[in-house]
Amino acid sequence: MESAQSREELLDSLVDIRSVKIDPAQPVEERMKSYVEQIKNPYLFKVGSTVVRVSYADTQATINDNFVNLLSSM
Repeated sequence: MESAQSREELLDSLVDIRSVKIDPAQPVEERMKSYVEQIKNPYLFKVGSTVVRVSYADTQATINDNFVNLLSSM
């Protein structure tokens, strides 16, 4: 039986969002593409030694709405 991934292994495998650089001069679509390319998994990343798992509430706002709002604020 395989053991669960250790916290250290998980942290080592994740991109630290602090290293992600977004050019605010780019159109939103390009910022989205750049963010996803850099972060690898927008639902699971880290901030320093803290693992961040992203999920959304059951609302009218779509993931695209939330994602555009996030990038527009950067």
